[in-house]
Amino acid sequence: MIGAIAGDIVGSVYEWHRIKTKDFPLFSPRCTFTDDSVLTIALADAILTGADYGQKMKAYYHRYPAAGYGGRFHQWAQSPDSQAYNSWGNGAAMRISPAGFAYDSLETVLEKAAEFTAVTHNHPEGIKGGQATAAAIFLARTGHSKPEIREYIETTCHYDLSQTLDDIRPDYRFSESSQKTVPQAIIAFLESTDYEDAIRNAISLGGDSDTLACITGGIAEAFYGGVPAFIRKQALNILDDPLRRITETFLDRYLSGLMAVC
Repeated sequence: MIGAIAGDIVGSVYEWHRIKTKDFPLFSPRCTFTDDSVLTIALADAILTGADYGQKMKAYYHRYPAAGYGGRFHQWAQSPDSQAYNSWGNGAAMRISPAGFAYDSLETVLEKAAEFTAVTHNHPEGIKGGQATAAAIFLARTGHSKPEIREYIETTCHYDLSQTLDDIRPDYRFSESSQKTVPQAIIAFLESTDYEDAIRNAISLGGDSDTLACITGGIAEAFYGGVPAFIRKQALNILDDPLRRITETFLDRYLSGLMAVC
């Protein structure tokens, strides 16, 4: 989960100033958390407390109304109506990482990912993006190899992961869709050599940088056994106190083994 948050924070600088290179400062004074982190932490809070995720998202939205949400999410969060709005956007995949870490079977991870995603993103592509991301995290943290993760995502989620980053990068553009974000984020992980390299891969595509790096970061954290200490510390320092407390509580409960090997 901290891997997703750190990816969001590093990518925040490049969401609207997109780059096509891996050579960039990892943290800059302009780095901040965005809606990706806020809603990820809202899900962690809901899992920790057993609260309704939709209500948690709305509560966090009102605490952090300027975090960078999409227009339809703004309308949903401000409305007394909590009906999902059939989104196929990448917003559900960006916030789902806690589900990949909190549950002990792939079946449960998929069930919970669908449940949490469908609160807003009940379009089949939205649900698929959330499930693919959570499943990749679960498989990564339970000892599966990159070829095994690739095969599962391709055969079960029907994403084409055959392209390389060099194939994707020249023509890739900003997209808010799940189907044009999640596969690319997974490929960024698959081509990486460590956590930091995965984040640099994702941002170098020049797309929706904070969301790409958020999705990639959660998977990379699970696969590489945690997040480098200096990255984790910097990300936690950028969060405010309430967000940091929930994050640290979730990490202590569900990711203590990963944190120990960083």
